[in-house]
Amino acid sequence: MQSAKPRHFASQADLAEKKVSFDKLSDHAYAYTAEGDPNTGIVVGDDCVMVIDTQATPVMAQDVIRHIRTVTDKPIRYVVLSHYHAVRVLGASGYAPEHVIASRDTYDLIVERGAQDMQSEIERFPRLFRAVESVPGLTWPTLVFDRRLTLWLGKLRVEIMQLGRGHTKGDTVVWLPDERVLFSGDLVEYEATPYTGDAYLTDWPATLDAVAALNPEKLVPGRGASLKTPADVQAGLAGTRAFIAAMFDSVKAGAAAGKDLRTVYRETYDALKPRFGHWVIFDHCLPFDVTRAYDEATQYRDPRIWTAERDKAMWQALEG
Repeated sequence: MQSAKPRHFASQADLAEKKVSFDKLSDHAYAYTAEGDPNTGIVVGDDCVMVIDTQATPVMAQDVIRHIRTVTDKPIRYVVLSHYHAVRVLGASGYAPEHVIASRDTYDLIVERGAQDMQSEIERFPRLFRAVESVPGLTWPTLVFDRRLTLWLGKLRVEIMQLGRGHTKGDTVVWLPDERVLFSGDLVEYEATPYTGDAYLTDWPATLDAVAALNPEKLVPGRGASLKTPADVQAGLAGTRAFIAAMFDSVKAGAAAGKDLRTVYRETYDALKPRFGHWVIFDHCLPFDVTRAYDEATQYRDPRIWTAERDKAMWQALEG
């Protein structure tokens, strides 16, 4: 264990700018990534553009748009929300889309806890929410689907699907079946620590099975580099699965032994640090991850709402 851990979120010290990559994955698919920051996916159809996840503010969205305009001048008609978290959705207005698409479960989560999540994440991630004053408020979907929605961007078929619960109960993927490219949101990460504070950890492995069953050849994860080969995709799936299993198994064992949350956290940190500690946002995510895992292993099947106040109390109790 590290000593003298800070009482502030690890992410509050993360102020260095990240190098942006804009990768072409197929004739229609692109990935905007930035060294472990939240990713944005882009689908360029015959007649319009779809953006998957928006960045945290409209000002930050402008950089995505600048990259899009290097490859197409087609209008940005659709924004898809892979889930409800503020870093994924609050930049939506910057694209001025005709439609914002989300699953019914994601819509319900925005209604239930969107305002609390917004304030919570703004305080956790100051660098990602620079120019936060440009956010006009919560992002509200205009098209809400149950389980599956097919769109045609000209002749390009786009499948928008819920494959199961994992990172949240509303997780949504975007699948280009003819090009075998998948945009996974935070269901899959690559050398970046999964955030599981709002997760269904018992369900997540089966949802990863459903992702794998599509046999994607390329995949844009929620964080980390775009995965450009089937081997890369398998590595992303395997790494995400390994972290979730190791973290949840450690917490379940501690909870079953009657240990308190702080003890379970310290033991889980020690167990995971050698294997996963080099992954992006490990020190930031783990307190939230263990707290949610302890909840699920004991008495809370559904995630409790995070507020800015709850964030700080948890962080100080575990990291202070």
